[in-house]
Amino acid sequence: MIFSSYEFLLVFFPIVTIVYWIFCTKKLFDAAKIWLVAASFYFYAQGSPSFFPFFLGSVLANYVLGISMCSLQGSSHKLERALILAIGVLGNVGLLGYYKYMNFFLGNLNSIFGTNFPLKSVLLPIGISFFTFQLIAFLVDCYRGLTKEYSILEYLLFITFFPQLIVGPIVHHAEITPQFENEENLRLNFNNVALGIFFFTIGCAKKMLLADPMNESADAFYSSINDSIPIWESWFYTLEYSISYYFDLSGYTDMAIGLGLFFNIKLPYNFQAPWKSRNMQEYWQRQHMTLSRFLGNYIFKNVFKKGVWWRNYYVATMCTFLVSGIWHGAGWNFIIWGIINGLLVCRGAYEKRYNKYPPKVIGMILTFFGIVLTRVIFVAHSIGDAFTVYRSMFSPSAFSSGFSSFLEFFKDQDTLLPLVIIGVLICYLAPTTQEMADSFKADKRHFAFVGVLLTICLLKMNQVVQFLYFQF
Repeated sequence: MIFSSYEFLLVFFPIVTIVYWIFCTKKLFDAAKIWLVAASFYFYAQGSPSFFPFFLGSVLANYVLGISMCSLQGSSHKLERALILAIGVLGNVGLLGYYKYMNFFLGNLNSIFGTNFPLKSVLLPIGISFFTFQLIAFLVDCYRGLTKEYSILEYLLFITFFPQLIVGPIVHHAEITPQFENEENLRLNFNNVALGIFFFTIGCAKKMLLADPMNESADAFYSSINDSIPIWESWFYTLEYSISYYFDLSGYTDMAIGLGLFFNIKLPYNFQAPWKSRNMQEYWQRQHMTLSRFLGNYIFKNVFKKGVWWRNYYVATMCTFLVSGIWHGAGWNFIIWGIINGLLVCRGAYEKRYNKYPPKVIGMILTFFGIVLTRVIFVAHSIGDAFTVYRSMFSPSAFSSGFSSFLEFFKDQDTLLPLVIIGVLICYLAPTTQEMADSFKADKRHFAFVGVLLTICLLKMNQVVQFLYFQF
């Protein structure tokens, strides 16, 4: 069950929202929260029914471990807290590792040592990469004494709140739990509902009208890589995938933010016009910001130590992006992607440190090529396929098929080429969803805009297309 489906939009979400506010209007606040937790569990179980018992067990076990650490504050209990933290982190990483990386590990073991360990028949549970990070962050904060002893209900609302449960944004307990505790948020706010509809519609349009058709086309190209790819095809389809990837994930985030507003919960923004960045360091400060925040707080800051050369900024950055690459997927291509991004971010940090920025337009052009070229290694089905695409991109022989073939190719892209152009223009010229929301008013103009756009999306919901990040 995904946001852009009839089942969710016309059945699940209206029922959950109406019942929640009925409880709240009768001042049955605990019942309302229990209902929301139950609905969130149901939402997850629909996507990964076989994994749901493990999900439930993991969530409850992490609560017990976290509260245990909260009750053992003080220097005299530091060792006990450290032991509990180690158990919790290893448990979370172990569960993620089994489902996401076991076959990658066994495959490499077989290749290197000539063994014949059978691969596991494991289906990756949805959202496991996202909620695992939230659980680890909760445990680390409990260890550091940055949390209070939340009730089980408050904790479950933070972890399982369905708008952000599957693909984020990755939330922090300190920004979500107080909102559920605030009595003002337990009163229906029609301004938030109107803004929520606006956010949801923008996100739905990004997903369905831009991301889905472009991703389908680009995925077909990357699924059948051959040795004679014309240069224009490799550039076009890689740019197409890069744009569709951005609109798919940012569209999900906008939809999640919109759904949260129906319950007066403000989820954090995840994107801030990343394509307008002047280097890759700035790009990762604007792209998937809640993931960057998590990696910065819990990886970078634990590695970096000012004045220690082997734990300096550049080493900490490379470690952080190595973790990011591994987190994104089980494959050497993701590891290489993480290392390359780490090097590019280090280059951006060098520019900032010595104030050696190129002119803004040049910087944005270089960032554009950084985004597109790193996307090749990210999306290719193998490292061999990635190098085939790179060879096509930069090989003069790729022009051998002739100018007529070039014209014929783009003539066949009469639907997708306009979408790519529109996507690029939106990335560079359009205001962000946050900027649009800041100027939003529940007036006739916005009502007409949302009504038309949402109607178009509803008419296209007969074919459900998963979000790209469901597979990470």
